[in-house]
Amino acid sequence: MPSARDNRAVNPPRIVVVGAGHVGLYAALRLSKKLNRNRAEIVVIDPVPHMTYQPFLPEAAAGNISPRHAVVPLRRALKKCRIVSGEVTRVEHARKTVVIQPIDGPSYEMEYDHIIVAPGSVSRTLPIPGLKDRGIGLKTIGEAIYLRNHILDRLDVAAATPDEEVRKASLNFVFVGGGFAGIEALAEMQDVVADALKYYPELDPKEVHFILVEASNRILPEVGPEMGAYTARQLAGRGVDLRLSTFLQSCVDGRVVLSDGDTFRAETLVWTAGVKPSPMLANTDLPLGPKGHVNCLPTLQVADNETGEAWDGAWSAGDCAQVPDLTNPGAWCSPSAQHAVRQAKVLADNIAQVVLGGAPKDYRHKHVGGVAGLGINKGVAHVYGVKVKGYPAWLMHRFYHVSRIPSFNRKVRVVADWVLAFMFKRETVALGQLHHPREEFTEVTPAVDLPAEKKVGAGSR
Repeated sequence: MPSARDNRAVNPPRIVVVGAGHVGLYAALRLSKKLNRNRAEIVVIDPVPHMTYQPFLPEAAAGNISPRHAVVPLRRALKKCRIVSGEVTRVEHARKTVVIQPIDGPSYEMEYDHIIVAPGSVSRTLPIPGLKDRGIGLKTIGEAIYLRNHILDRLDVAAATPDEEVRKASLNFVFVGGGFAGIEALAEMQDVVADALKYYPELDPKEVHFILVEASNRILPEVGPEMGAYTARQLAGRGVDLRLSTFLQSCVDGRVVLSDGDTFRAETLVWTAGVKPSPMLANTDLPLGPKGHVNCLPTLQVADNETGEAWDGAWSAGDCAQVPDLTNPGAWCSPSAQHAVRQAKVLADNIAQVVLGGAPKDYRHKHVGGVAGLGINKGVAHVYGVKVKGYPAWLMHRFYHVSRIPSFNRKVRVVADWVLAFMFKRETVALGQLHHPREEFTEVTPAVDLPAEKKVGAGSR
């Protein structure tokens, strides 16, 4: 069983990276280039063997790129790091120790000299009746694959059923949340359905309804009010039912109830209404802010809530951290990939400086705006004060994100997927059996009752 080091003075300092998202992967990659194995041991801990480039999830769900190309294999990208496939269940910085639960086997402790706490965020859900049973998130590659298969499967159901109510419910697609994830997912999936309907003569496109539910009075606040209003007009022109200043109140058994008084049945409910810090942070002794984020200094060092002083060897960034925005006094950096990638670079440089005897520097970055894809050949952008829409914005969206996904290998694969999608028609087949691959096998395999003594023997091993 792995154990803590016996002689900390002999071994190089150990840097433990909790989480392999935007912050974790980029920071570990940069540290591995700045500090060789004699200078530091870098350990990356994550239960998933890959980093998911989340801005590509809508395109993966739409089939524009292969799901495998929207993720970066950790062992391939971080060859100079030690990868631990497991989950950090506790951080005791007072002892500089983490408790690791590997994907199989007993948990164990690991000591560290520096820790990067970057478990990221999870979907910010609410106690809405039926949401746990009916909602589909869009934070992981598995959810993106499931969403695609589910929506295409609903078309098959609608085309085959003689029940009018089932047909209507199958063709109602509800998306909750009007930020980047919700708008891009809705727009991409609307394109997918439009392409698929060419092969469903039983279905009338007028029967398909996409409904966007947003609690505020505008969408895409990241690109500014003017571009947000443009996006709303574009979606409305495509037949999307926009419900602004509206809340989801219930979705029990597929019966959607909205705060505007409307109620209808829908078999698809996609939840993209924001994120919150990973609940893992509650199992640490790190100072947290009022919303559960790790409290940080501009240097990305964890800061004491009372004194404001940096905690030795503790660092954090990204969605799970509250980092002061030096370009906007009194505000925090937004939980976006734009900040996470840049924070990871500064964080890695600061740790390297401290290990080598230097001093950390402040993170400072003025938010440059945002780009959003609204389906094939459609998009909006507001970057450095310049507002772009339509095809040029769509190109900006693609060029920006392909430049940001780690590794040349992934960049080439994504571009190749786009070229193939441009040359050939979109694949619109559901692979729903992926979610229950053993069901058919178990149905045809007869059960065998073991003798009582063998059952006892098997259980006692």
